[in-house]
Amino acid sequence: MRENQIWKIYGTEFLEMTKTLLGSAGLADRIGDRNLRICVKPNLVSPTPADFGATTHPEIAAGIIEYLQENGFDHILMAEGSWVGDRTSDAYEYCGYREISEKYGVPFIDTKKRKSHPADCCGMELNVTDVVDEFDFLINVPVLKGHCQTKMTCALKNLKGLLPDSEKRRFHKMGLHDPIAHLSGGIHQDFIVIDHICGDPEIEDGGNPLVKNCIMAAADPVLADSYACYLLGIKPGDVAYVTEAGKLGIGSTDLSHAQIVTITGPDGTYRISRPEDDRDESPIGEQHRVLDVSYAVDEVESCSACYGNLVPALLRLKEEGLLERLQDRIAIGQGQQGRTGKLGVGKCTRNFDFCVMGCPPDEEKIYRELRSYIEN
Repeated sequence: MRENQIWKIYGTEFLEMTKTLLGSAGLADRIGDRNLRICVKPNLVSPTPADFGATTHPEIAAGIIEYLQENGFDHILMAEGSWVGDRTSDAYEYCGYREISEKYGVPFIDTKKRKSHPADCCGMELNVTDVVDEFDFLINVPVLKGHCQTKMTCALKNLKGLLPDSEKRRFHKMGLHDPIAHLSGGIHQDFIVIDHICGDPEIEDGGNPLVKNCIMAAADPVLADSYACYLLGIKPGDVAYVTEAGKLGIGSTDLSHAQIVTITGPDGTYRISRPEDDRDESPIGEQHRVLDVSYAVDEVESCSACYGNLVPALLRLKEEGLLERLQDRIAIGQGQQGRTGKLGVGKCTRNFDFCVMGCPPDEEKIYRELRSYIEN
């Protein structure tokens, strides 16, 4: 597989599809040395089932591990840390990763339980967990999905799971995009397997999955994210961290020179096309549900978990005809600390007259308390 290629396979037998994809893309040759320590990094943002469009399908992780073991690679681990407010251990259990770990004898490292250290990330110092020193080759396994704050998330942003929670919070204070762009300069992605089976095109915590039944492989995280933008109907230039990573030399945003290699048969036959000529995929198109409720929010440096729980709660209120009755904007985010006002969500707004407490408060609590606020 060349740097300008993105390989794809379609179907519903996800484990076998993964193994076929990796074999066709030549992953074993790319790794080479059988003594290298390999890390498989899925997306387990929360204890949410993969078919909700939020987390990496366990069949993909299992397929990667089977492929590696069958090709003589025995030094394998999995590592991930859920978003702030959720426990990785819950996602590990609920999303099927305990079974994978036990079946294949591959340890799973909860990065929330590891110490961290500063790392030079293309001139920006960021704190990363010590697990990054425990592998030589990183296989990043993100879900292609939308994001309520950055519009999309795929390869580049998925590395946040290798950060301590304190650094995840700091990313939001820094505006998210700049540190995300720099992060891959300090943690190199050697190979990317993209879960494009049914990612939610709007919200990173899922709930509105869009079935595509596709798995992709790439070597360039910036090109992968640029193509992800195309599939979501947005331009790479609309996602600042993608273009910034390109400027930093982490990869290329130039889709005009990209090749889409689609596996068409069980024997590994394939066809090559350009993104604009790829007939198996059409852009999803911009989604508007998040925009439909964002007018009600005064957001300043909010963490993804807090904002991600607020949005579906507001969508429920909108469907019930209650949101239009709300006369006060909802303050949320670390930038609201120390401020006062009428209505807030999250402990950062605890000085407001009415606050839905929590760090973060869950969707049900936000929905229930905002509904009571509106009705009373």
